[in-house]
Order: sequence, then C-alpha cells, then structure tokens
Amino acid sequence: MRESDDDGGCRVTPAREALRQRADYTHRFNAVTGRHGWLRLTPAYSVKIVEELLGGVTGRRRVLDPFCGTATTALCAARHGHDAVTTDVNPFLVWFGRTKTAHHRPATIAAARRAGHEALRLVAHDAVELAAAPPIHRIERWWSPDTLRFLRGLLAAVEATTPEGGQERDLLRVAFCRTLIGLSSAAFDHQSMSFRDGGPPAAGDPAARFAADLQFVLRGAAENPEGRADVVLGDARDLPAAVTEPVDLVITSPPYANRMSYVRELRPYMYWLGYLANGRDAGELDWTAIGGTWGIATSRLGDWTRDAQRFEDPMLDQAVARIAAHDARSGPLLATYVTKYVDDMWLHLQSLRALLVPGATVHYIVGNSTFYGVLLPVERLYATMLERLGFTEIACRPVRKRNSKKALIEFDVTARWR
Repeated sequence: MRESDDDGGCRVTPAREALRQRADYTHRFNAVTGRHGWLRLTPAYSVKIVEELLGGVTGRRRVLDPFCGTATTALCAARHGHDAVTTDVNPFLVWFGRTKTAHHRPATIAAARRAGHEALRLVAHDAVELAAAPPIHRIERWWSPDTLRFLRGLLAAVEATTPEGGQERDLLRVAFCRTLIGLSSAAFDHQSMSFRDGGPPAAGDPAARFAADLQFVLRGAAENPEGRADVVLGDARDLPAAVTEPVDLVITSPPYANRMSYVRELRPYMYWLGYLANGRDAGELDWTAIGGTWGIATSRLGDWTRDAQRFEDPMLDQAVARIAAHDARSGPLLATYVTKYVDDMWLHLQSLRALLVPGATVHYIVGNSTFYGVLLPVERLYATMLERLGFTEIACRPVRKRNSKKALIEFDVTARWR
C-alpha cells in the first residue's frame, strides 16, 4: 500500500477497496458479541475496528481510550490480555464501563440469576412498593401505562433482592436497562435515537423479556477478560488529572463534530437509574462533554469565547467563516460550535502528551462533517494538530462511508509520539 501526497498535514492512505458503509464497523457487530452487545450507544464504533488495530500489536501494552463511551476499547484490550484505562465525564458510562469490564465470579453470576428470578416473583405478586417514575419529559411517549408500572415494580424488586454496591445489582441493572429500552417506543433507524410511529408498542410479556435480557447479560458476564481495565471519571481535556500511569497505545473514537448529544441518547437509562433528575442536569452534563449542545449547553454556546490556548489554522478559519455566513440566525452559532469542538480537542491532545511513552502510537477513529453543505475536514484538522504537537508518521486511512453521501467518511487518524 502506497501513501498519497500530503493533504493538509495528513498523508491519506488509499483504501484497499471501494469504501462501503460496513455495518460490521458499527454497533450491529457489537450486538452479537458478548458483553459488547449489552447496551447500545447511538452512534457507536465497532469492536471489530479495535480488534483489527490490536491484531498487529505484540507484547502486553498499556492501552488508553480517553473517550470511554460503552468501554468498547477497554474491554477489547483486556480480552487480548492488555492493561487498559479509559475515561469519561459521564458517571453513568463510568458505572456501565466498570460493570462491563469487571471480572464476575461464577458465584456472583449464580446469585444474580437467583435475584432476578426472585425479583420477577415479587413483581408478579405485587409484593414490592413501586419505584418512582423517572422524571422524563412526556414519559407517555416512551412507555404505555402498563409497561411503566411493570418497570417501576421491576426496578424496586431488583433493589430489594440485591445488595447495594454489589456486582449482582450491577448485572441486574444492565438487564433492566436492556428491558426498558426494548419495551419503549425508541427507534434506532436514524443516526440518533427517535420514536417509532404509533406510540409505545404493546408490551407482550415483559417478564419474559427481562428474563431473556438477564440471561443474555449473565452469559456475557461469564466471559471474563484476561487483562485489566480501569474505568475512570475524568475530563479528556485534562488527562493527567485522571490517569497517572504512562501508556503506549491509544485507540479511541472521540465525539464527532456533528452536534450529537450522547446525554440525549442515554437519557432513558440515566433517568431510571438516578443519574439525572431533570433536564437542566442533562444540559449541565452535556456542557462538560466535548461536542455537547443539548439543553442549556446550546444557550451557553452563544456566550462562549475562545481562550488563549485556542487552535489557529486557515483551514478551520475558512470553514467556520463559510458556515457562519450561510444562515444569519443559526450559522454563527454552528460556527461557534465547530470552533469550540476543535479547541476542546486541541486541549485534549495537548494533555495527552504527558501520558505517552516515546514511540507510543495513537489511533483516532473520527468522521468528517458537513454544515449547510460546507465540508469540515475533521481528519485533516486532527492531523494538523498532531503535527504541531510533535507527533510523527501521521496518516489518515479511510475506514468506511458513514451514509449515502459520498463526502461523509470515517477515518483512522494515526500518528506516533516522538
């Protein structure tokens, strides 16, 4: 394979074959791959990409993913016998990542199975006081009254039959999350979560669904990884505050510059499990995330100004100016969003350097974006930032088409630390 000429600081590696959308490089592959299929985060990158990147690695590595998501990289690295560390600002994802990457003993799995059966018995006999309904806006769009009552009883029964802070409760809560989304009107046939036409579906036998979900979760729990994974609450813009040991390999898929709110996608789980109490909490959390613009985060974006550590580049300036000029009302706000996204990633990459050993390799799986038809060459911006920070051997490998639009592509932006 021969690399092409430089393109904005990024040597573009031609694809071996014509780019396709590659469903196996999305959550669809994860859904049938043990623990990786426990919960869906829309959008999610595939464990298959991580597997391929780890396939050529020799020796035991210390692998970092600064953007944990559902802990795809951390679990995959641990399964290959590596030591992994991953960070996220979202406490729900930290909890889920820890549960997903933990070692679960056979006795724990057996206890969780017994607790699940007992929980269903309590619900069937109305022998538990219902948990409070989550304060989700227009909750009737999500679940029918009968389904909502079942879920309230099930959550209360899970907490009544498992010890607080124990792995048994964690595993049952993961199964509960699968059930609540499976019984909801949520649809995943678009880039972000939406609603099915016709309102909440008929629940069928919700107890049978939970029993099946619990069986699926416990089957995955029995497949313990060989290596270790640490899941840490932390901000990717200040990695040394959360991660103390050096790393020699980074594999991550950061938020894309597409205004996708991960808090919005996760809100049903987070409300039910108590990680969110109201919409303002959701907006506050989204504001702390890179690329978040949901709720109050949008209004704060209008008042945001760049600081002294900003990233300056003509390529960014030209794209931002075209976006701002396209629409008098929304253009300037979207231009600010793009600028803040790039500045936040600039802070992240600066902080990353303190953790890398000489010769460390980084892989950023990231897609480009369009705003009003203006192409934002995210992969070239990443490459330029890496080059300015002293990285070498920088290249951009096209991975897949993201949808039917030819311009939208996912890349592996890779580099080596000097």
